[in-house]
Amino acid sequence: MFLISFPIIISAIYGGFNLDFSAYIGILIWVVGFFFETVGDIQLRHFISKPENKGKIMTEGLWKYTRHPNYFGEVTQWWGIFIIVTTLPYCYVSLVGPLTITYLILKVSGIPMLEKKYDDNPEFQEYKKKTNAFFPWFPKKD
Repeated sequence: MFLISFPIIISAIYGGFNLDFSAYIGILIWVVGFFFETVGDIQLRHFISKPENKGKIMTEGLWKYTRHPNYFGEVTQWWGIFIIVTTLPYCYVSLVGPLTITYLILKVSGIPMLEKKYDDNPEFQEYKKKTNAFFPWFPKKD
């Protein structure tokens, strides 16, 4: 968490950030990430709460466009925070934050670990063929 939060630490050390064009872009990126993480979690919670969905794969809403909207949102928020602080001294050091969370989600503890438990699920394998793992995009046609 220490590495991931470097953009916030840099901001705290150097007294905030400048509200300039890059900050507005960073805020916009953060808002997109917040939307994906929050809405994705709400949609999944609603889907799981229905008994008739037990054992099924969520493929609607944001989950139609990415297999992990909440992970995409989490990573996007950290990139937004990094962009917000790019006007501060030593901001390049804070690049370690979004790079670390991106690596962990894409290669270590996020997507690989979660999807491994669905290796034997035919419904998930079909979903996997059609839907991007991370970046939202339109599903592939059969």
